[in-house]
Amino acid sequence: MPIERFVQSQIAATPWKNGGGRTREIVCRPTGSGMDRFDWRVSIAQISADGSFSTFLGVDRIIVLLHGAGVRLRSSNGRMDHRLGDRWKPFAFSGDEVIDATLLGGASSDFNVMTRRSTTSATMEILESEGAVLPSRGGVLFAARGVWSAVPSDGGRYRAAQRFETGEGVWWDEEPHAWNAVPLTADSAMIAVRISPRGS
Repeated sequence: MPIERFVQSQIAATPWKNGGGRTREIVCRPTGSGMDRFDWRVSIAQISADGSFSTFLGVDRIIVLLHGAGVRLRSSNGRMDHRLGDRWKPFAFSGDEVIDATLLGGASSDFNVMTRRSTTSATMEILESEGAVLPSRGGVLFAARGVWSAVPSDGGRYRAAQRFETGEGVWWDEEPHAWNAVPLTADSAMIAVRISPRGS
């Protein structure tokens, strides 16, 4: 599977069923698996009103704030009460939870990773300076702020540097890749997601 580039603004936004936001799906694997059978999925959501998150049984989630004041996430059973108000601070939680989201100010947007607990796991790292992204079978690089260069460092067939403006990135699957990420502008942030088969 080759490395696939994407641009956030070019991904169609899908409205939520409850009308409280919209989602731009970056990648959902395997291809054609849909919302019920994916192993991993990455998206960007725009939250415009208070409301409930969709429940995903058997799925682990990681979320990080991109823009806006953020949201307060509270589970119906009281086990979770988290203020997602600081950018670049990933928060992991179970998709099994029934969660209400309350806006802390106006509309906000966040970057989301979901993995099927029985098959797949994910890690998320926020880079604000030059850094190495360790090899993983699947993953995503996303320039959340500033301009970045990412050079493959695994000796594979992809050797050319990738340049990302804000809102651009790449995803890959089924073939391990490692990277060295370098910010080309001040005050930059890159989201690096690594996807691995469960147990590896």
